[in-house]
Amino acid sequence: MPSNSTGARRRRAVPRLAASALAVALALTGCAGGNEIQASDEDSRFVSGDGSATSFDAADRVEAPEVTGTSLDGDEISLGDYEGGILVLNVWASWCGPCRTEQPVLDEVHTEYADLGVDFLGVNIKDDETAARSYVDSKDVAYPSLYDQPGKVPQAFRDTVPPRSIPSTLVIDPEGRIAARVIGPTTYGQLTELLNPLVVESGFGDPEERPRVAEQEAEAAEEAEATGGDPSGDPSEAPPQEDAEGESSGDDR
Repeated sequence: MPSNSTGARRRRAVPRLAASALAVALALTGCAGGNEIQASDEDSRFVSGDGSATSFDAADRVEAPEVTGTSLDGDEISLGDYEGGILVLNVWASWCGPCRTEQPVLDEVHTEYADLGVDFLGVNIKDDETAARSYVDSKDVAYPSLYDQPGKVPQAFRDTVPPRSIPSTLVIDPEGRIAARVIGPTTYGQLTELLNPLVVESGFGDPEERPRVAEQEAEAAEEAEATGGDPSGDPSEAPPQEDAEGESSGDDR
């Protein structure tokens, strides 16, 4: 349970947080810059924001609320489990088109930053549990997701992110404070720009030295094409070529 001093620090920091995020709040007013979407089995409507991002200086960060729940795999998970590392918390639903669009970005960044003290946790809201499990299975999502049908987690973060904004992403620093947020679908460039200074600040390594998944896959594909499907590029491993008369051109010695 938070102490009274922690609550006082949070109350002092909230006005600074609200002021620095005013532009983002205005962008969402009246769904400006965003699209209204609706859950297939819910009467409530949700807003897909315009992807506006806000990062918070260390002095202006507020403590993240305590969140606990059960994952789609049946495991009990708490935000406290991730203290000491950087956590990317992403709110999503299987019926949310922008969520599907940003999923490859989340997967790629999750893989690239795994050795830089960064972990990911999804929060599935207002969804059918079977549909949610099918989503993560079909897309091979490697990190866990809390199943939060009532949407209690977004409500807990309502002072930072509008609860009806989906998708939305929060970055939580090693001390359990909110370091950044994205209202709407994020992009690779945006999310890495939010993470890089936090990784350096936390002493978790040099993000510029991380393995870049997309680049590696593109290079491997180009190499495979150049070597006729052999990624090693070793001519000795390539099958012998036949001449016009069907005889092998390899050395018969």
